[in-house]
Amino acid sequence: MWDFEHEPMQSQLAARFRLEWMMPSECAARLALPADAPQAADLGLVPIAALATNPELVLVPGCAIASLHRVRSLLLVRRAAQPLQAIRTVAADTSSRATLAYTQILFRHWWHPAGADDKASLQTPLPRFVQHPPDLDAMLQTADAALLIGDPALLALEQRENAAANTGSLAHRDDLVFHDLAAEWTSLTGLPWISAVWAVRRSALIHGEQTLQEIAAVTQASKEHGLAQIDALVAEWSARLPIRPQTIRTYLTENIYYHLDEPCLAGMRLFYRLAAEYGILPAYTL
Repeated sequence: MWDFEHEPMQSQLAARFRLEWMMPSECAARLALPADAPQAADLGLVPIAALATNPELVLVPGCAIASLHRVRSLLLVRRAAQPLQAIRTVAADTSSRATLAYTQILFRHWWHPAGADDKASLQTPLPRFVQHPPDLDAMLQTADAALLIGDPALLALEQRENAAANTGSLAHRDDLVFHDLAAEWTSLTGLPWISAVWAVRRSALIHGEQTLQEIAAVTQASKEHGLAQIDALVAEWSARLPIRPQTIRTYLTENIYYHLDEPCLAGMRLFYRLAAEYGILPAYTL
């Protein structure tokens, strides 16, 4: 979002786009409203699950929120004494449709004791996801596992690593196991984890003044300019979050991958295929 928030492009883009800030799930909800609804949006950075649930959306090429290995901001946390196969409830922010879908796929296709090729495994229910605020201790009192998404996940890892450093032991809270969901996905599939993409309403392309190529050019330019301003972004966000500047730098430069290239598209295709196969999302062809 660099160009949308910083000059010299901010003023120019303000004449073409009216910005509203919200969680990705709400971006998807705004794009799903009727085009003439007061709160409807035309363009948004949305979880990839939104493309499968809203046929009106068109993928904007070029940009992604993805990861090639560990992402750090998407964690499944369980007690060490309880294996993945025994988990029946997960406390989570259930508004994150894509993360929930990924987690359900991981449980169904790889973590289920019956195995991916055993059709009998489909007879065993997926873990039940229960809505819960992102408080790890409270979540684990409510459910077998906790799903932390975004800043709460980063903060949990930061607190865990700080405590380990203070005690001189890496075994802090060794009663808990932290699964990085992107790392799980990439190790099992060999493909990137893709969390979100830009999507535009089809009717906005038909009736609007901007083409898909023009929108893609704007978002890609903003991405590239932002990648050239990592120092400024680290300074800005370390003042907003109780996270070490080096952690933010690592997150922006190593954990997140921003390019919607062919490996990312292949990762998305596998996600959609498995989500449809297990009845998690409607069938969708990228």
